Amino acid sequence: MTVRFSRSCQDASTTPPESLKLKRALGVRDVTFFMVTAGCSVQWATTAAAAGPSSLLVWVFGGLGMFLPLAICVVFLAARYPEEGGLYVWSERAFGPFIGFMTGWTYWASNLPFLTSLLYFAAGSALFWSGHRGAAVDASQTYFICFSLAALGIVTVLNLRGLGSAKWLNSVGAASRWLEALLLVVLAVAICRSFGAATSITRHTVVPGFQLAQITFWAAIAFAWTGPEAASFMGDEIRDPRRTVPKAFTIAAPMIAAMYLLSTASVLVSIPPERSTALYGLMDAIGADAVRLQVDWLIPIAALLVVVDRLASVGVWLGAVARLPFVAGLDRHLPGSFARIHPRYGSPTVAIWTQTGIIAVFVFFGQAGTSVKGAYAVVVDMMVVATMLPFLSLFASAIKLSGGAAAPGQARIPGGRVTVIVTALFGLATTVAAMVLAFVPPPDEAHPRIAVLKIAGVTATLLLVGIAVYLAGTARARRLAARLP
Repeated sequence: MTVRFSRSCQDASTTPPESLKLKRALGVRDVTFFMVTAGCSVQWATTAAAAGPSSLLVWVFGGLGMFLPLAICVVFLAARYPEEGGLYVWSERAFGPFIGFMTGWTYWASNLPFLTSLLYFAAGSALFWSGHRGAAVDASQTYFICFSLAALGIVTVLNLRGLGSAKWLNSVGAASRWLEALLLVVLAVAICRSFGAATSITRHTVVPGFQLAQITFWAAIAFAWTGPEAASFMGDEIRDPRRTVPKAFTIAAPMIAAMYLLSTASVLVSIPPERSTALYGLMDAIGADAVRLQVDWLIPIAALLVVVDRLASVGVWLGAVARLPFVAGLDRHLPGSFARIHPRYGSPTVAIWTQTGIIAVFVFFGQAGTSVKGAYAVVVDMMVVATMLPFLSLFASAIKLSGGAAAPGQARIPGGRVTVIVTALFGLATTVAAMVLAFVPPPDEAHPRIAVLKIAGVTATLLLVGIAVYLAGTARARRLAARLP
C-alpha cells in the first residue's frame, strides 16, 4: 500500500519523498506469534521466582492491573485507528503532535536498553552450552559485549530485509520459547515426583510480603505484562488490522499468562529462590534438574533454545520500534531520511541502522561501573521507568478517544466506553506504581547510588533530548513552510 507522506505536516513540505510502499505481510498467525514473542519471556519468570512463591500471586495481580487494561485499550484503539505507529498516532489524535511525538520517542528510546538486556540474557544462556555453570559465573564483560554485538548484527540484517524475512525468526523464536518452557515444566514435574520441590508452595507462602527484597521486582512484573501493543506499530503492514489485532490478542493472551505462571512455578520447584537470578536463573533451573535426573545432555539443547528465543525477541523489537521513528520522519519531527524505506524490502533502513548503533553504545554503557549482574539489573530498571512513560499517554488516550461512533468493522468491547475508561484508570495506577518502584535498587546491588543515578540520569536525558528533537523538527517544518510560494 502507499503510505501518505505526513499526517500533521503535509503542508510544510514542497514534495514528499519517494513513493512509500509498505507490504501487508502479517496475518493472524504472524501477529499472534509476534505478540507471544514480544509479550512474554521466561527471563521474567526467573526474576519473579527470586522473590519466592508469593510471586505467583503477584503475577495474577500484575495481569489484572496491567495486562487486562492494556489488552482492552489496545484492542479498542487498534480497531478504531489501525494506522502505522500505534500509540504514537493514538496519542497524537488525543493530545496533539507534541504528546504524540514524546509518547513515540520515549517508547522507542526506552526499548534500546531493553534490547541490551535481551542480548545480555542470550549471552549468559549461551555459556551453558558447555553444560557447566562455572563457565557462566566466570564470564568476563568482554565476552558479554562481543556476543551481544555479534547477535545484534544478525538480527539487524534480517530486519533490513523486511518483515517477510524477519518474521521467520519470530516464528522460530516462538516455537523455541514454548519448547524451553515445556522442557522446564516437564523437568520440574519429574523433580517434584522424584525428590520433592526445592521451594515450599503453600497457601501461606504465596501471600506477598512487603519487605524491600520482595517488592523491588514488582515494577519488572508490571513491565513484563507489556509488549503485545507493539504489533499495532505495524498497522499498515497487517492484513485487515481491525479484525486481526483483536483475534491475535485473544489467542496470545492465555498463552502469555500460562507461560509466566507455569515457568515461575517450575523454577521454584527446581531451585530455591535465593539461587534464581534474572541473568542465569532459567538455565540454572534446567541445569540443576537435568543433573539430578541424569539427563545432562539436555543442558546444551536448552541453552540453544533460550538463545534462539532471545535473538527472536531482539529481532521482533528491533523491527517493531523502528516504525516509530519512521512515522516521526513522515511527520517531519525527525529528518526526512527516517521516512525512507528500502525500495526492494520495504524496511525503514535509516531507523533500523540508527537503533543498531545506539544499542551498540548501550551494550558498552551497561557494563560501566558495575558487575555483569549489576549491568543487567541497571538496564532492566532503566527500561522499566522509561518504557512506562508512554503507557501513561496510551491509557489517557484510550479515555479521551473512547467516545464517538464506532468505526466500520471495529471490535466490540463488552461494556463499551465504561469498560475502556475503568480499565484505563487501573492501567494508569499500575503504571505510576511501577515507575516509582523501579527507582528502588535491589538489596544485593553493590553500588545502589550509581544504579539510581543511572536510572534517573538516563530518564531525564531521554526526555530532554526528545524535547530538543521535537523543537528542532518543528523549526525545520516551519522553514520548509516559509519557502512555499
